[in-house]
Amino acid sequence: MDEALRRRAFRAVQVVTPGGARLEAGRAALYVLERTGGGRLARGLSRRPFIWGVEAAYRAIARSRRALERVLARDPGLCRAEDAAEARR
Repeated sequence: MDEALRRRAFRAVQVVTPGGARLEAGRAALYVLERTGGGRLARGLSRRPFIWGVEAAYRAIARSRRALERVLARDPGLCRAEDAAEARR
């Protein structure tokens, strides 16, 4: 992973497809959904105007990550990207 991809990965999920395309944020989430059995839904949401809503929802959730962590995670810090990166070093 190059440094630019590493920096982008702290802001949003990243997917590199077998064909080499790089997807991030909502589009990456839809790609994973499609590959794991949600193909019809993912293909529908990938079209305009729905993709705009997917991207907006992804950004809103990403900005609220810390608040969601406190509400949803039993172990505070379980979802922290910084902690995961530190553990890999």
